[in-house]
Amino acid sequence: MSTTTHAARLNWPLMKNNIAREDLDAVCALLSRDDPVLTQSANVRAFEEEWSNWLGVRYSVFVNSGSSANLVTLAALRELHGPGGEVIVPTITWVSDIAAVLHCGFEPVFVDIDPRTLGMDNEQVLTRITPRTRAVFLTHVLGYNALTRRLLDELARRRIPLLEDVCESHGATFEGRKLGTFGLASNFSFYYAHHVSTIEGGMVCTNSADFYEAARMLRAHGLVRELDSDSRKRELADEHSDLNPDFIFACAGYNVRSTEINAVIGRSQLRRLDAGIARRSENLRLFLAKLDPSAYQTDFATEGSSNYALTLVLRRPDASLCERVMGCLHEHGVEFRRGTAGGGNQVRQPYLGRVVGPEAWRRYPRADHVHFYGFYIGNYPTLDRERILGLCGLLNDLARQPH
Repeated sequence: MSTTTHAARLNWPLMKNNIAREDLDAVCALLSRDDPVLTQSANVRAFEEEWSNWLGVRYSVFVNSGSSANLVTLAALRELHGPGGEVIVPTITWVSDIAAVLHCGFEPVFVDIDPRTLGMDNEQVLTRITPRTRAVFLTHVLGYNALTRRLLDELARRRIPLLEDVCESHGATFEGRKLGTFGLASNFSFYYAHHVSTIEGGMVCTNSADFYEAARMLRAHGLVRELDSDSRKRELADEHSDLNPDFIFACAGYNVRSTEINAVIGRSQLRRLDAGIARRSENLRLFLAKLDPSAYQTDFATEGSSNYALTLVLRRPDASLCERVMGCLHEHGVEFRRGTAGGGNQVRQPYLGRVVGPEAWRRYPRADHVHFYGFYIGNYPTLDRERILGLCGLLNDLARQPH
Protein backbone atom coordinates (compact mmCIF):
# COMPACT_ATOMS: atom_id res chain seq x y z
CA MET A 1 0.00 0.00 0.00
CA SER A 2 1.33 3.42 -0.87
CA THR A 3 2.26 6.07 1.66
CA THR A 4 -0.48 8.30 0.32
CA THR A 5 -3.11 5.61 0.86
CA HIS A 6 -1.89 4.95 4.41
CA ALA A 7 -1.98 8.67 5.25
CA ALA A 8 -5.47 9.08 3.84
CA ARG A 9 -6.69 6.00 5.74
CA LEU A 10 -5.43 7.18 9.13
CA ASN A 11 -5.88 10.95 8.67
CA TRP A 12 -5.33 11.49 12.39
CA PRO A 13 -5.09 15.13 13.55
CA LEU A 14 -3.60 15.89 16.94
CA MET A 15 -6.86 17.36 18.20
CA LYS A 16 -10.33 18.14 16.93
CA ASN A 17 -12.48 21.11 17.80
CA ASN A 18 -15.30 19.87 20.04
CA ILE A 19 -17.55 22.90 19.62
CA ALA A 20 -20.65 21.39 18.04
CA ARG A 21 -23.54 22.86 16.07
CA GLU A 22 -25.73 22.89 19.17
CA ASP A 23 -23.14 25.06 20.95
CA LEU A 24 -23.11 27.53 18.08
CA ASP A 25 -26.91 27.55 18.05
CA ALA A 26 -26.83 28.55 21.73
CA VAL A 27 -24.51 31.44 20.85
CA CYS A 28 -26.79 32.48 17.98
CA ALA A 29 -29.76 32.49 20.36
CA LEU A 30 -27.85 34.81 22.69
CA LEU A 31 -26.85 37.14 19.85
CA SER A 32 -30.37 37.27 18.43
CA ARG A 33 -31.75 38.98 21.56
CA ASP A 34 -32.38 42.68 21.55
CA ASP A 35 -29.33 44.42 22.98
CA PRO A 36 -27.69 41.24 24.37
CA VAL A 37 -25.24 41.55 27.25
CA LEU A 38 -21.97 39.99 26.06
CA THR A 39 -19.58 40.94 28.84
CA GLN A 40 -19.48 38.91 32.05
CA SER A 41 -23.03 38.58 33.36
CA ALA A 42 -25.78 36.05 34.10
CA ASN A 43 -24.50 33.23 31.89
CA VAL A 44 -21.04 33.41 33.46
CA ARG A 45 -22.64 33.08 36.89
CA ALA A 46 -24.85 30.20 35.73
CA PHE A 47 -21.89 28.36 34.17
CA GLU A 48 -19.93 28.72 37.40
CA GLU A 49 -22.82 27.24 39.41
CA GLU A 50 -23.43 24.40 36.94
CA TRP A 51 -19.72 23.56 36.80
CA SER A 52 -19.52 23.55 40.62
CA ASN A 53 -22.46 21.14 40.77
CA TRP A 54 -20.91 18.85 38.16
CA LEU A 55 -17.50 18.85 39.83
CA GLY A 56 -18.71 18.68 43.43
CA VAL A 57 -17.32 21.91 44.93
CA ARG A 58 -18.93 24.92 46.59
CA TYR A 59 -17.45 27.66 44.41
CA SER A 60 -16.09 28.26 40.91
CA VAL A 61 -14.73 31.39 39.22
CA PHE A 62 -14.77 31.52 35.41
CA VAL A 63 -11.76 33.25 33.82
CA ASN A 64 -10.49 33.80 30.31
CA SER A 65 -8.02 30.87 30.16
CA GLY A 66 -6.55 27.98 32.09
CA SER A 67 -3.33 29.97 32.36
CA SER A 68 -5.25 32.81 34.02
CA ALA A 69 -6.75 30.24 36.38
CA ASN A 70 -3.19 29.25 37.37
CA LEU A 71 -2.22 32.88 37.90
CA VAL A 72 -5.30 33.79 39.93
CA THR A 73 -4.84 30.69 42.08
CA LEU A 74 -1.23 31.48 42.99
CA ALA A 75 -2.11 35.14 43.54
CA ALA A 76 -4.95 34.14 45.88
CA LEU A 77 -2.54 31.87 47.77
CA ARG A 78 -0.22 34.86 48.19
CA GLU A 79 -3.08 37.10 49.34
CA LEU A 80 -4.27 34.64 51.97
CA HIS A 81 -1.01 33.12 53.16
CA GLY A 82 1.51 35.88 52.54
CA PRO A 83 4.31 36.38 50.00
CA GLY A 84 7.48 34.38 49.57
CA GLY A 85 8.37 30.77 50.17
CA GLU A 86 8.50 27.63 48.06
CA VAL A 87 5.91 25.85 45.96
CA ILE A 88 6.58 22.22 45.01
CA VAL A 89 5.88 21.72 41.29
CA PRO A 90 6.15 18.97 38.66
CA THR A 91 8.81 18.67 35.98
CA ILE A 92 6.21 17.71 33.36
CA THR A 93 3.41 20.24 33.16
CA TRP A 94 2.35 23.29 31.17
CA VAL A 95 4.54 26.40 31.36
CA SER A 96 1.78 28.53 32.91
CA ASP A 97 1.87 26.51 36.14
CA ILE A 98 5.53 27.36 36.72
CA ALA A 99 5.15 30.88 35.33
CA ALA A 100 2.36 31.58 37.83
CA VAL A 101 4.61 30.48 40.68
CA LEU A 102 7.34 32.81 39.45
CA HIS A 103 5.03 35.76 38.73
CA CYS A 104 3.60 35.58 42.25
CA GLY A 105 7.02 35.65 43.87
CA PHE A 106 7.30 32.03 44.99
CA GLU A 107 10.27 29.74 44.39
CA PRO A 108 9.53 26.58 42.37
CA VAL A 109 10.89 23.34 43.82
CA PHE A 110 10.82 20.57 41.21
CA VAL A 111 10.27 16.85 41.64
CA ASP A 112 10.55 13.97 39.20
CA ILE A 113 7.56 12.05 37.84
CA ASP A 114 5.89 8.75 38.57
CA PRO A 115 6.15 6.95 35.20
CA ARG A 116 2.73 5.32 35.64
CA THR A 117 0.89 8.63 36.05
CA LEU A 118 3.31 11.17 34.48
CA GLY A 119 2.46 13.28 37.55
CA MET A 120 4.67 14.14 40.48
CA ASP A 121 6.30 11.29 42.38
CA ASN A 122 4.32 11.62 45.61
CA GLU A 123 7.05 10.11 47.78
CA GLN A 124 9.59 12.55 46.38
CA VAL A 125 7.20 15.42 47.11
CA LEU A 126 7.29 14.53 50.79
CA THR A 127 11.09 14.67 50.82
CA ARG A 128 11.04 18.21 49.36
CA ILE A 129 8.82 19.76 52.04
CA THR A 130 10.61 22.31 54.20
CA PRO A 131 9.50 25.02 56.66
CA ARG A 132 9.40 27.35 53.63
CA THR A 133 6.89 25.21 51.68
CA ARG A 134 3.74 27.22 51.00
CA ALA A 135 1.91 24.73 48.76
CA VAL A 136 2.15 21.66 46.55
CA PHE A 137 0.97 22.49 43.03
CA LEU A 138 0.23 19.13 41.42
CA THR A 139 -0.72 18.50 37.78
CA HIS A 140 -2.94 15.61 36.70
CA VAL A 141 -1.29 14.95 33.32
CA LEU A 142 -3.28 13.87 30.25
CA GLY A 143 -6.18 12.53 32.31
CA TYR A 144 -4.22 10.41 34.82
CA ASN A 145 -4.74 10.79 38.56
CA ALA A 146 -1.54 11.93 40.32
CA LEU A 147 -2.76 11.69 43.92
CA THR A 148 -2.14 9.08 46.60
CA ARG A 149 -3.83 8.77 49.96
CA ARG A 150 -0.44 9.02 51.71
CA LEU A 151 0.27 12.40 50.10
CA LEU A 152 -3.15 13.77 51.00
CA ASP A 153 -2.86 12.60 54.59
CA GLU A 154 0.65 14.00 55.02
CA LEU A 155 -0.28 17.39 53.55
CA ALA A 156 -3.30 17.58 55.81
CA ARG A 157 -1.21 16.64 58.84
CA ARG A 158 1.40 19.28 58.00
CA ARG A 159 -1.27 21.84 57.01
CA ILE A 160 0.26 22.43 53.59
CA PRO A 161 -2.25 23.49 50.90
CA LEU A 162 -2.69 21.31 47.84
CA LEU A 163 -3.39 23.02 44.51
CA GLU A 164 -4.60 20.77 41.67
CA ASP A 165 -4.10 21.54 37.99
CA VAL A 166 -6.80 19.47 36.29
CA CYS A 167 -6.64 21.39 33.02
CA GLU A 168 -6.58 18.31 30.76
CA SER A 169 -8.16 15.75 33.13
CA HIS A 170 -11.80 16.80 33.49
CA GLY A 171 -13.82 14.07 35.18
CA ALA A 172 -10.91 11.88 36.28
CA THR A 173 -11.38 10.44 39.76
CA PHE A 174 -9.51 9.23 42.84
CA GLU A 175 -11.24 7.21 45.53
CA GLY A 176 -14.55 7.85 43.78
CA ARG A 177 -14.23 11.64 43.85
CA LYS A 178 -13.50 13.89 40.91
CA LEU A 179 -10.03 15.37 40.73
CA GLY A 180 -10.15 19.04 41.57
CA THR A 181 -12.08 18.47 44.79
CA PHE A 182 -9.21 17.41 47.06
CA GLY A 183 -7.11 20.55 47.50
CA LEU A 184 -7.52 24.11 48.63
CA ALA A 185 -8.14 25.03 44.99
CA SER A 186 -8.09 23.53 41.52
CA ASN A 187 -7.75 24.79 37.95
CA PHE A 188 -9.39 23.73 34.71
CA SER A 189 -8.76 24.78 31.12
CA PHE A 190 -11.46 25.05 28.47
CA TYR A 191 -9.11 25.48 25.53
CA TYR A 192 -9.49 24.00 22.04
CA ALA A 193 -10.20 20.25 22.10
CA HIS A 194 -10.17 19.89 25.88
CA HIS A 195 -13.01 17.84 27.38
CA VAL A 196 -14.91 21.13 27.55
CA SER A 197 -13.96 23.96 25.20
CA THR A 198 -15.25 27.53 25.45
CA ILE A 199 -12.86 28.74 22.70
CA GLU A 200 -10.69 30.19 25.48
CA GLY A 201 -11.52 29.86 29.16
CA GLY A 202 -10.63 28.42 32.52
CA MET A 203 -12.04 27.84 35.98
CA VAL A 204 -10.76 28.26 39.53
CA CYS A 205 -12.57 25.94 41.93
CA THR A 206 -12.54 25.76 45.73
CA ASN A 207 -14.52 24.87 48.84
CA SER A 208 -13.02 27.80 50.77
CA ALA A 209 -15.17 30.93 50.99
CA ASP A 210 -12.10 33.08 51.66
CA PHE A 211 -10.23 31.68 48.66
CA TYR A 212 -13.30 32.11 46.46
CA GLU A 213 -13.72 35.76 47.40
CA ALA A 214 -10.01 36.44 46.83
CA ALA A 215 -10.21 34.82 43.39
CA ARG A 216 -13.30 36.85 42.45
CA MET A 217 -11.56 40.11 43.31
CA LEU A 218 -8.30 39.12 41.61
CA ARG A 219 -10.22 38.28 38.43
CA ALA A 220 -11.44 41.88 38.13
CA HIS A 221 -8.83 44.42 39.18
CA GLY A 222 -9.10 43.64 42.90
CA LEU A 223 -12.50 45.34 43.11
CA VAL A 224 -14.39 44.86 46.36
CA ARG A 225 -17.72 45.07 44.52
CA GLU A 226 -16.88 41.65 42.98
CA LEU A 227 -17.30 40.00 46.37
CA ASP A 228 -20.34 37.80 46.96
CA SER A 229 -20.36 38.55 50.67
CA ASP A 230 -22.49 41.64 51.41
CA SER A 231 -21.17 41.78 54.97
CA ARG A 232 -17.58 41.80 53.73
CA LYS A 233 -18.43 44.57 51.26
CA ARG A 234 -19.94 46.67 54.04
CA GLU A 235 -16.97 46.00 56.30
CA LEU A 236 -14.49 47.19 53.68
CA ALA A 237 -16.65 50.18 52.75
CA ASP A 238 -16.74 51.26 56.41
CA GLU A 239 -13.01 50.71 56.75
CA HIS A 240 -12.38 52.91 53.70
CA SER A 241 -15.11 55.52 54.08
CA ASP A 242 -13.08 58.04 52.07
CA LEU A 243 -13.58 55.90 48.93
CA ASN A 244 -16.49 55.36 46.58
CA PRO A 245 -17.69 51.86 47.64
CA ASP A 246 -18.02 50.88 43.97
CA PHE A 247 -14.34 51.58 43.42
CA ILE A 248 -12.42 50.08 46.31
CA PHE A 249 -9.45 48.07 45.10
CA ALA A 250 -8.56 45.67 47.92
CA CYS A 251 -5.68 43.94 46.13
CA ALA A 252 -3.54 44.32 43.03
CA GLY A 253 -5.72 42.27 40.71
CA TYR A 254 -5.92 41.52 37.02
CA ASN A 255 -8.55 41.71 34.31
CA VAL A 256 -9.03 38.08 33.32
CA ARG A 257 -12.82 37.99 33.04
CA SER A 258 -14.49 35.92 30.35
CA THR A 259 -17.64 36.68 28.37
CA GLU A 260 -21.26 35.57 28.04
CA ILE A 261 -20.44 33.97 24.68
CA ASN A 262 -17.79 31.70 26.23
CA ALA A 263 -20.10 30.84 29.13
CA VAL A 264 -23.01 29.90 26.83
CA ILE A 265 -20.75 27.49 24.94
CA GLY A 266 -19.55 25.94 28.20
CA ARG A 267 -23.08 25.49 29.51
CA SER A 268 -24.09 23.77 26.28
CA GLN A 269 -21.11 21.43 26.35
CA LEU A 270 -21.67 20.34 29.94
CA ARG A 271 -24.68 18.32 28.76
CA ARG A 272 -22.49 15.86 26.84
CA LEU A 273 -19.33 15.99 28.93
CA ASP A 274 -19.76 12.66 30.73
CA ALA A 275 -20.45 10.77 27.50
CA GLY A 276 -17.34 12.26 25.90
CA ILE A 277 -15.19 11.31 28.89
CA ALA A 278 -16.41 7.70 28.71
CA ARG A 279 -15.54 7.45 25.02
CA ARG A 280 -12.06 8.97 25.47
CA SER A 281 -11.34 6.52 28.30
CA GLU A 282 -12.49 3.58 26.18
CA ASN A 283 -10.12 4.70 23.40
CA LEU A 284 -7.16 4.78 25.82
CA ARG A 285 -7.88 1.29 27.16
CA LEU A 286 -7.98 -0.12 23.63
CA PHE A 287 -4.77 1.66 22.63
CA LEU A 288 -2.78 0.41 25.62
CA ALA A 289 -4.21 -3.11 25.36
CA LYS A 290 -3.07 -3.49 21.74
CA LEU A 291 0.47 -2.04 22.07
CA ASP A 292 3.47 -4.35 22.43
CA PRO A 293 4.34 -4.07 26.15
CA SER A 294 7.92 -5.16 25.54
CA ALA A 295 8.59 -2.03 23.47
CA TYR A 296 6.09 0.51 24.77
CA GLN A 297 4.88 1.41 28.25
CA THR A 298 1.38 0.04 28.75
CA ASP A 299 1.10 -0.08 32.55
CA PHE A 300 -0.20 3.43 33.10
CA ALA A 301 -2.44 3.92 36.13
CA THR A 302 -5.72 4.08 34.21
CA GLU A 303 -8.13 3.59 37.13
CA GLY A 304 -10.32 6.67 37.27
CA SER A 305 -8.57 8.25 34.28
CA SER A 306 -10.24 10.66 31.88
CA ASN A 307 -7.87 10.57 28.95
CA TYR A 308 -7.08 13.71 27.00
CA ALA A 309 -4.49 12.26 24.60
CA LEU A 310 -3.20 8.74 23.93
CA THR A 311 0.12 8.22 25.69
CA LEU A 312 2.95 6.59 23.75
CA VAL A 313 6.19 6.14 25.72
CA LEU A 314 9.05 3.85 24.72
CA ARG A 315 9.78 1.22 27.36
CA ARG A 316 13.53 1.88 27.17
CA PRO A 317 15.76 4.61 25.73
CA ASP A 318 16.11 3.58 22.09
CA ALA A 319 17.08 6.32 19.66
CA SER A 320 16.63 4.07 16.63
CA LEU A 321 13.11 2.97 17.54
CA CYS A 322 12.23 6.57 18.46
CA GLU A 323 13.24 7.77 15.00
CA ARG A 324 11.29 4.96 13.35
CA VAL A 325 8.20 5.80 15.40
CA MET A 326 8.34 9.47 14.43
CA GLY A 327 8.95 8.58 10.79
CA CYS A 328 6.00 6.20 10.79
CA LEU A 329 3.66 8.73 12.38
CA HIS A 330 4.64 11.38 9.85
CA GLU A 331 4.30 8.93 6.96
CA HIS A 332 0.83 7.81 7.93
CA GLY A 333 -0.59 11.22 8.68
CA VAL A 334 -0.70 10.90 12.46
CA GLU A 335 0.03 14.18 14.25
CA PHE A 336 1.81 13.94 17.60
CA ARG A 337 3.60 15.90 20.30
CA ARG A 338 7.00 14.75 21.48
CA GLY A 339 7.67 15.04 25.22
CA THR A 340 3.94 14.61 26.07
CA ALA A 341 2.35 17.41 28.11
CA GLY A 342 3.89 20.86 27.94
CA GLY A 343 6.80 19.89 25.69
CA GLY A 344 8.50 17.56 28.15
CA ASN A 345 10.86 18.32 31.00
CA GLN A 346 10.22 21.95 32.00
CA VAL A 347 13.61 22.16 33.71
CA ARG A 348 15.23 22.11 30.25
CA GLN A 349 13.34 25.23 29.15
CA PRO A 350 15.33 28.48 28.80
CA TYR A 351 12.94 30.55 30.94
CA LEU A 352 14.11 28.51 33.95
CA GLY A 353 17.83 28.73 33.22
CA ARG A 354 18.58 31.31 35.89
CA VAL A 355 16.16 29.72 38.36
CA VAL A 356 17.35 26.11 38.49
CA GLY A 357 20.96 26.42 37.33
CA PRO A 358 22.86 24.63 34.55
CA GLU A 359 22.12 20.98 33.81
CA ALA A 360 19.45 20.76 36.51
CA TRP A 361 17.61 18.35 34.23
CA ARG A 362 20.06 15.63 35.28
CA ARG A 363 18.24 15.39 38.61
CA TYR A 364 15.00 14.28 36.93
CA PRO A 365 15.82 11.21 34.81
CA ARG A 366 12.26 9.89 34.55
CA ALA A 367 10.94 13.21 33.25
CA ASP A 368 13.90 13.30 30.89
CA HIS A 369 13.03 9.86 29.51
CA VAL A 370 9.53 11.09 28.63
CA HIS A 371 11.07 14.28 27.23
CA PHE A 372 12.99 12.32 24.58
CA TYR A 373 11.06 9.05 24.23
CA GLY A 374 7.48 10.02 25.01
CA PHE A 375 4.69 11.26 22.73
CA TYR A 376 1.02 11.97 22.83
CA ILE A 377 -1.44 11.33 20.03
CA GLY A 378 -4.87 12.85 19.62
CA ASN A 379 -7.84 11.29 21.39
CA TYR A 380 -11.39 12.58 21.02
CA PRO A 381 -14.89 11.10 21.22
CA THR A 382 -15.18 10.70 17.43
CA LEU A 383 -11.94 8.71 17.09
CA ASP A 384 -12.86 5.34 15.60
CA ARG A 385 -11.65 1.93 16.77
CA GLU A 386 -10.22 0.92 13.39
CA ARG A 387 -7.71 3.77 13.36
CA ILE A 388 -6.52 2.87 16.86
CA LEU A 389 -6.05 -0.77 15.88
CA GLY A 390 -4.30 0.20 12.65
CA LEU A 391 -1.85 2.47 14.43
CA CYS A 392 -1.06 -0.12 17.09
CA GLY A 393 -0.30 -2.61 14.33
CA LEU A 394 2.12 -0.19 12.67
CA LEU A 395 3.86 0.61 15.96
CA ASN A 396 4.18 -3.06 16.90
CA ASP A 397 5.68 -3.83 13.49
CA LEU A 398 8.32 -1.16 14.14
CA ALA A 399 9.25 -2.73 17.45
CA ARG A 400 9.93 -6.05 15.72
CA GLN A 401 12.27 -4.56 13.12
CA PRO A 402 16.01 -5.06 13.67
CA HIS A 403 17.99 -1.93 14.57
